[in-house]
Amino acid sequence: MKKLLFIAFISVLTIQAQEQNFTSPDNVNIGDIMTLGKPSGKTYKHILFPKTNFIMKKGGTTNYRRLKGLRVIITNKETTEGKTIISIKRNDNKQFLNTIRIVKVNLEAALEAKEIF
Repeated sequence: MKKLLFIAFISVLTIQAQEQNFTSPDNVNIGDIMTLGKPSGKTYKHILFPKTNFIMKKGGTTNYRRLKGLRVIITNKETTEGKTIISIKRNDNKQFLNTIRIVKVNLEAALEAKEIF
């Protein structure tokens, strides 16, 4: 019985290790499609949305949880001082939070925090 449980545990670990998709900033190009993860806290820290009062003034919503799993397209890529800043837009050409078309992302920090993958 112990052998059976041990084999099942090892097989689950190997399947999970194969499913992990490691994206590095060097592999990211303009036109690639990525997915937004869940925010680290109440808001995204490395996806640079405007402050909530500016979003509310424009008539938008501040429900960041609805963005989880959203597919985005990379529109621009800049590398400065060791940081890679990308610009993203929604894959379905709608607006983020009903007000914002394009958002900038600190790619290395966002990948590390799993805000984008």
